[in-house]
Amino acid sequence: MHTNTGLALLEEQARNDLARLNFPAANWVPPRAGPDGKTMLDVLVVGAGMCGQTAAYGLKRDGMHNLRVIDRESVGREGPWATFARMQILRSPKHLTGPDLGVASLTYRAWHEARHGAAGWAELYKVPRLEWRDYLLWVRETVGIEVENGTALVTLEPQGDALRAGLTGPRGRETVYARKVVLALGREGSGSLRWPAFPSFDPRTGPASARVLHASGEFDFAAFKGKRIGVLGAGATAFDNAATALEAGAREVLMFARRPTLPQVNKSKWTSFPGFFHGFAALSDQARWKFLTYVYAEQVPPPFESVLRCDGHANFALHLGEGWSDVRPGEDGVQVITPKARYAFDTVIVASGFDVDLMQRPEIATFTRQVETWANRVSPDEASMHAEAARFPYLGAGFEFIERSPGVLPAARNIHLFNWGSAMSHGQLAGDIPGLTIGVNRLTQGIARDLFAADEELHYEALLAHAEAELKTTRYYVPPKASIKP
Repeated sequence: MHTNTGLALLEEQARNDLARLNFPAANWVPPRAGPDGKTMLDVLVVGAGMCGQTAAYGLKRDGMHNLRVIDRESVGREGPWATFARMQILRSPKHLTGPDLGVASLTYRAWHEARHGAAGWAELYKVPRLEWRDYLLWVRETVGIEVENGTALVTLEPQGDALRAGLTGPRGRETVYARKVVLALGREGSGSLRWPAFPSFDPRTGPASARVLHASGEFDFAAFKGKRIGVLGAGATAFDNAATALEAGAREVLMFARRPTLPQVNKSKWTSFPGFFHGFAALSDQARWKFLTYVYAEQVPPPFESVLRCDGHANFALHLGEGWSDVRPGEDGVQVITPKARYAFDTVIVASGFDVDLMQRPEIATFTRQVETWANRVSPDEASMHAEAARFPYLGAGFEFIERSPGVLPAARNIHLFNWGSAMSHGQLAGDIPGLTIGVNRLTQGIARDLFAADEELHYEALLAHAEAELKTTRYYVPPKASIKP
């Protein structure tokens, strides 16, 4: 029980609301034995951040209980919120919903009002980052999602039309069999950190320097006190890292970008309405490609809050129209060379984001060459012009992988990618808060569809065996005759 009375009352209300909604629905999936003789998991959910835990909540709601949810991080470190996210507040408006799946008492607003009162909600501008993390943990506990923390997926291989997963964690090395796997591994889960290549430094071909850091990694900002820091990039993450370094006492922070001006309009905001969320996946390949390659080409401006956070420091400067030609780390610092000048820094931060490229995911290496991508759905010229968009996987209606050559690796269709890599196929339903409910509903419907269809004969047998006598307590009751199959 929570010491906060309001939160304890809200938790009781939420559980009562769930009960009134018949949550969780009774399990309807017949058990199926795996190759080891044990009952296979119906679903293995890999990743317990916002997307993973909400997917598990949706699966339980829809009567699929035989699942495991794993996350390699410890409790509270799932997702980016307490690790590499460095914004002070979320970028989304405070009123957005998603992890609640339509239950009002599970919304962030209900949670915030229980802790801070209605006046606190009225005064709130946007959601503090770590409060969002705490809210997600509360939702997980309230709906009863059990997460196995410290457990990672190492390998995923076909076992007929099922999947054999190699895990490592507190139980040691283990092999589990699952009929379905949901990959909810966040932004990095569809590729890897993106690093620009420099003549004198490339972390992909050797050990990374302790002085050249990626903005989406973890490091100690306290070490930057009194130091001169360089930042490459001018997106939201770049500004958030620069601001965190300034607030930690950096002597000077210089930010660099190739663009002569910052993007001014966030085109992706336009896509955040129900019509787009529901309708985008129904468009033709050509139309989907047209919409999203335009949005990505326009790029996203940094939030004005992040920009003002940096501009409040006199020791911050933004160098637009000045990209980096080379990075040369040494024992005493890092030399950065641009077309205009040479700079000496104690440490540099590269804010180049994540690359979508399934070939970079070692745990699904068995499948990556057989998974269809958008490169095969557009012309070679379009694929060349939008190289990263072309690397996105081309997913089915339930976020499932599609085989490039049908019948070669049918188990691929039982892997559902529920993260940023799904965006080209479904829009931003897996990762961004606004579309999360629609995304989870679509995911769970797809998994339920497949599991039911795969057990068609078992369900038919159950239908024949169903013999609840509705009229038994009336004078019109007729005892059933011996069952004869039609």
